[in-house]
Amino acid sequence: MIDFLEFPLLVVAHDAGAANHIIAWLKGCDDQGIDAYIEGPAARLWAQSFPARSSLSLTEAISRSSMLLTGTGWESSLEHDARKLARSAGLKSAAVIDHWLNYKKRFVRYGEEVLPDEIWVVDEHAKKLADEIFSGLTIRQLPNTYLDHQVAEIRQFEKCQSKGYRANVLYVLEPIRQAWGNGETPGEFQALEFFIEKMASLGLDEEAAIRLKPHPSDPVGKYDRWMRSQSRRDISVDMSSSLAELIAWSDMVIGCQTYAMVIAIAAGKRVVSSIPPWAPSCVLPQPEIIRLSELV
Repeated sequence: MIDFLEFPLLVVAHDAGAANHIIAWLKGCDDQGIDAYIEGPAARLWAQSFPARSSLSLTEAISRSSMLLTGTGWESSLEHDARKLARSAGLKSAAVIDHWLNYKKRFVRYGEEVLPDEIWVVDEHAKKLADEIFSGLTIRQLPNTYLDHQVAEIRQFEKCQSKGYRANVLYVLEPIRQAWGNGETPGEFQALEFFIEKMASLGLDEEAAIRLKPHPSDPVGKYDRWMRSQSRRDISVDMSSSLAELIAWSDMVIGCQTYAMVIAIAAGKRVVSSIPPWAPSCVLPQPEIIRLSELV
């Protein structure tokens, strides 16, 4: 329980990253004091832990709340609009930053910046960055309850795992719209191809079992066409297993710069960034991450 939460609390979230942290903090709270206006990938996550979302309009929900807690996602203006309404209503707001990228841009839509009263982060790297960028705001570093829960779940799944002779490789996907000046192919596909081409640099051969874990915001079938071009390898897209199950199964976790890689590091896995050498470097600050571009 977070001492400085104020109830009734309004939670507004769209993307999965911040929603995961918010849900972990609020578990065990009396949900009668929580109103939730949730859309997008966050809606499925919220429904797994809390019974209902608000039936009110966003304006009505804000008018009956003592505090607003939002994510800072990219896929929608929902959280931005909620912070703007909260500011107009004089309602205290806090926003959760769940990554280490594009801090200022998270609070800008249509050329307008709307900042919360407080920014919440979950590690010292993010707090240092937020302190430098938002010098006039209160920056709080909260316990990473979500990470702790994920690692505990991974440990439980590992007890049931039996390892074979082949390497098990989990590739955690994320949407990257930029083509990095290298044609028109989106970055996530460039990085995926780069990994496949350079597997040998990681000590992996054709026998390796590779599972792709789509990002919560990825549409169904996004990787079908790419999969058809990889028929000679043991590669599959796993839409049903949880992230904890897949990390427990894996010997190595590959990705660009998604938060799933941070969870894998905490679970003691070998973690590799597949961002190719012509793209900007991986922004994750964890020193344990191996950069594939440096190996080749």
